[in-house]
Amino acid sequence: MAEGSSVQSHGVKMLSLVEKLEDLKVGLENDTYIHVTAFKARLMAKGYTQRPGVDFEETYSPVAIAKSIRILLAIAAWYDYEIWQMDVKTAFLNGFIEEEIFMDQPEGFTTIGEEQKVCRLQRSIYGLKQASRSWNTHFDEVIRGYDFIKNDYDPCVYKKISGSSIAYLVLYVDDIILIGNDVKMLGDIKAWLSTQFSMKDMGEAPYILGIKIYRDRSRRIRRKHSVCCPVHQADVAYALTVTSRYQVCTGEAHWSAVKSILKYLRRTRNMFLIYDGGELILKGYSDTSFQSDDDDVKFQSGFVFTLNGGVVAWKSSKKDTTMDSTTKAEYIAASEAAKEAVWMKNYIQELGGT
Repeated sequence: MAEGSSVQSHGVKMLSLVEKLEDLKVGLENDTYIHVTAFKARLMAKGYTQRPGVDFEETYSPVAIAKSIRILLAIAAWYDYEIWQMDVKTAFLNGFIEEEIFMDQPEGFTTIGEEQKVCRLQRSIYGLKQASRSWNTHFDEVIRGYDFIKNDYDPCVYKKISGSSIAYLVLYVDDIILIGNDVKMLGDIKAWLSTQFSMKDMGEAPYILGIKIYRDRSRRIRRKHSVCCPVHQADVAYALTVTSRYQVCTGEAHWSAVKSILKYLRRTRNMFLIYDGGELILKGYSDTSFQSDDDDVKFQSGFVFTLNGGVVAWKSSKKDTTMDSTTKAEYIAASEAAKEAVWMKNYIQELGGT
């Protein structure tokens, strides 16, 4: 059933018979609580056989920046906006390709009497080098045709304003987050999206990029709980940068340090990022540790930004330059924080309505 459904979703508008291809990769689809809800199978193109300049050109495709999403969540908590989520089914099948690509007929689904023919792709398919870019380009064209405006500082964040109503749309590959203050407007957007793509309505967002969301709307509080995803935790940023330097030549001490990080994550797994600060003001902090590395006397610097009482952006990194004074090191740290502040200021201004 899974294979048949996959081939059907591909075959209806993806292929015309001329001859052959593909590997079928089978996986499981889980719900919010990691229960198996459906078996999945995908018809995959052998992208590793594609030749650059012949079978594909550009392949880059943007995704929403994590800090962009955190900023929107902080704003949504402050204004008590709705936060809904949708999933685009077989998103990459919606893209269009400019190149002429052929593939073998899927094993078990060959047309009797025409076994020697191959399939000519009419649209994008999973496995192609350009599949993600084709999907993103097509989605961008469609969504802007519905009067959404792209954010200049994050190409996967869009806004739509009508009078006092405002809606934000965030695209992360095939996941869509809708945030806004008008239920009817958001409902119309969801209905329209369902006419353009095959969609799955997730209701109020339960998980966003591996982060469990808890909400107390009576107090306008939004809590974010990272589920085994250290990349979303500011408190381990420094520890991760230090241990990642020794991935090539690891020793017992490095393994012990990594285990300490894992133990810390286990102990703090029920801690949250909470957006309930009482004021929608962006605040930033920067710091540096002068000549903290005994091996090469380089320095470490970092910054953190908060909005509505919760952390929205952070960074901790080792610098390539050796400083001869703490003042110079502090200036460099402050400069990097200032660059981040400028980006965040411009991004938030582009959001409008805040």
